[in-house]
Amino acid sequence: MSSAHSYQTTLGAAPPIPALTAAQRRARLLHNVRRAAVYGVAIVLAVWIILPMWLIATMALTTADNVRSFPKPFFPSPFSGETMAFFLNSQGILEATYNSVAVAVITLVLSTLIAVPAGYAIARYLFRGRDVIRLGILAVRAFPIVVLAVPIATIYIQLGIFDSPYSLALMHVALTLPTTILVIASVFASVPYELEEAAQVFGCTPIRAFLRVVLPLATPGIAAAALLTFVLSWNEVFAAIMLTLLHRTLPAQILYTLDKSGDPFKFAGAFFMLLPAIVFIFFVRRYLFNMWGQINK
Repeated sequence: MSSAHSYQTTLGAAPPIPALTAAQRRARLLHNVRRAAVYGVAIVLAVWIILPMWLIATMALTTADNVRSFPKPFFPSPFSGETMAFFLNSQGILEATYNSVAVAVITLVLSTLIAVPAGYAIARYLFRGRDVIRLGILAVRAFPIVVLAVPIATIYIQLGIFDSPYSLALMHVALTLPTTILVIASVFASVPYELEEAAQVFGCTPIRAFLRVVLPLATPGIAAAALLTFVLSWNEVFAAIMLTLLHRTLPAQILYTLDKSGDPFKFAGAFFMLLPAIVFIFFVRRYLFNMWGQINK
C-alpha cells in the first residue's frame, strides 16, 4: 500500500485536457467539412467513371437477348461469353486486333528506347535550353492531330508506306513520345543522384553507374511508362482512320462498323477496348505517382 501510494504521489494525477476555444472548434469543423467535401467529390467522380464501365462489362458478359432487354440488368445474369464470341468472330475483328497489338508493341519499343536517354538527360543535366525543350515537348503533345494527319498521309502515299501498321506505329511514336519522355524524366529525377555519385567514386564509369545503379531503380517506373504508351497507342483512333484503309487497327475497325452493328457488338467492342486500360490501372497504379516525380512504395 505504501509503495503504491508513493508511486501515485510521484506521478501525480493526469493533467486535465484543456478545452478547445471557439476559434479552434470552428477550425476543426471547417477542416472536417472540407475533408467530407473532398471525399464526396471523389466518390461522385469514381461513380461517374466506374458506372458506365460496369454497365459495359455487364452487357459484354451476358447473352445477346439480355443486351437488347430493358431495363438493363446490373449484374450479368446469366453470365455468358456469347456476346464476346459474337464480337470476336465478326468480320475483320481478329485481323484488326492483330494490327492493334503490332502497332502498340512497335510504339512501346521505339518510344521507350528514345525516351529513356532523353528523359535521363532532362532529369540529370543542366544545359542551355533545357526548359525550352521541356516546353517544346509539351507543345508537341498539345498539337492538334487533325493538323498532322493529312500532311503525314500525303507523305506516306508519296513514300509508298501508306496503309501499313508499321507506318501507323511511327505516327503513334510521335504522338506518345512527349508523354513517355516526361514520365520517364520524372522517374529518373526521383532516383537520388548521390547513389550514382557513390557508384562513380567506387570506380564505375558514368555509363556503368547508369546501367548498374540508376536503371534498375528506375525500371518499375519505366515499365509503367511503357505500358501507358501501349494503352495510348491501343486506344488511338483518329490517326488510324486517316492512315489506314485495308489494315485498320481495332478502334478504327470498330468505329467503321459502328453504325452498321447492333448493341451486342457495341458493348462487346467497348469492353474489349477497355481491357488493356483496366489491366494497366490495376497492375501499375502504384507507379502513376512517377508523373509527379514521386515513387509510392
